[in-house]
Amino acid sequence: MLPQKEWTMEEKYLPYDQWSEEYVNQLRASVQASKWRQTFHVQPETGLLNDPNGFSYHDGKWHLFYQAFPYGPVHGLKSWYKAESKDLIHWESQGSAILPDTVYDSHGAYSGSALPVGDDLRIFYTGNVRDEEWNRSSYQLGAVMKKDKILKLEKPLIDHIPEGYTGHFRDPQVFEHENSYYLVIGAQTNQEQGKILVYHSADLKCWSLLGPLSFINESMGYMIECPHLVGLSKTPILIFCPQGLDKTILDYDNLNPNAYIIGDFVDFQSLTFEGTTELRNLDDGFDVYASQAIDAPDGRTLCVSWLGLPENEYPVYQDGWTNCLSLVKELKVKGNQLYQYPVEEMNKTKRLLEEKTEKINGMVTLHHPDENAYELEIILPENQQGTLYLLANKEQTRYLKVDFDSKQGLVEVDRTNVGIEKINETKSTRQSKLLPNKELKMNIFVDTSSVEIFFNDGMKVLSSLAFPEKEDTFIFLEMKESHVSTRFFKIE
Repeated sequence: MLPQKEWTMEEKYLPYDQWSEEYVNQLRASVQASKWRQTFHVQPETGLLNDPNGFSYHDGKWHLFYQAFPYGPVHGLKSWYKAESKDLIHWESQGSAILPDTVYDSHGAYSGSALPVGDDLRIFYTGNVRDEEWNRSSYQLGAVMKKDKILKLEKPLIDHIPEGYTGHFRDPQVFEHENSYYLVIGAQTNQEQGKILVYHSADLKCWSLLGPLSFINESMGYMIECPHLVGLSKTPILIFCPQGLDKTILDYDNLNPNAYIIGDFVDFQSLTFEGTTELRNLDDGFDVYASQAIDAPDGRTLCVSWLGLPENEYPVYQDGWTNCLSLVKELKVKGNQLYQYPVEEMNKTKRLLEEKTEKINGMVTLHHPDENAYELEIILPENQQGTLYLLANKEQTRYLKVDFDSKQGLVEVDRTNVGIEKINETKSTRQSKLLPNKELKMNIFVDTSSVEIFFNDGMKVLSSLAFPEKEDTFIFLEMKESHVSTRFFKIE
């Protein structure tokens, strides 16, 4: 555990080469000793992790970058770190990838995307620059990865902010569609309206602004972050983060939502997304933001999210690190509904330990694993109510509480009583609304300090960070006169 401190602005933006080796070693030792380190999620080696970036498949491997401030659990001078995988489950850290070391990204290498082109992986990201009065300038920058070596382009791809827009202009996603390249990016107008701008290029070098994408009638708050447009050859999905969104447009509990809409097609001539659904939450839980989605070369649409919000203070801060990435999920559209579920590769990494159907009447112990690293599948009949307790101690005084009502089609998760050290937050419950009078299936992935619950094969998802004590591994179920089917898997 590190001594707690108040971070100054000078410390947050101290150049990376000015941190002492003694401090870095002390920080690394504290992180390695943390009781909340996870086993099958991407997490920072030290310090803070936030947005996933540059998710891609190239040269026989999956590449996943992420925003990082490696010197403490705060938002400071951002860089990109990198992980690689052959199966989307087991990720190997590759260390730092893009540092804030040029005049165009001096105050942070911010979020972006990657696109395989021939033998190269082309990288696109926002460079954040501040002047002496702390006024922001944004540059859209490029880099090329050749055989795991990343070279930055000398000059910006987009070197100015469009007329009528502020310096809040960031998070480019680049993709190929019908033999052309497009870039979508979050922006804010001078009137503080959130927009998604669309650019076009024939060669990935020269970019021309087409204009704002029209996709919904309502105002999308004061800024849009992390737009991702995927599924253009199937059913298009637009995922984005509208900051300051009016809650009469979308009901959400976090400071800002991670939302999506589905539509029929995108017309790049008129810049309209046609036949769209209403705006929906991507995740019903506590901590999801800045999700990044890609159309993979095998035909799947994949998505990964940041778990951890800047408005919350997590107990893990004391250990010198914070946040993780979600499991990689496959996105499918069925009817007008988006389904999200862990990629099929997960099936090869889990081992069935127990499968049973039993009659429950009262409080029972479902399982008592050695550690919180598992998947629990539970199938509940229609018209039933009860409570599932995860991350629980033997005395049942500490737990993550999951109340369910399959008659009403309602699940509520309460993390008030998890662990001894609490999350500093304004509201500790979240709800998922499902179809009433239906069987309820929950697939719950627990990894030490994260819980991801997939309802009815991914019709809804509710994700949460949670910080139990090491011994809090009991799983209890409380119901009245009901038959319940469960499967318990060890994740390896």
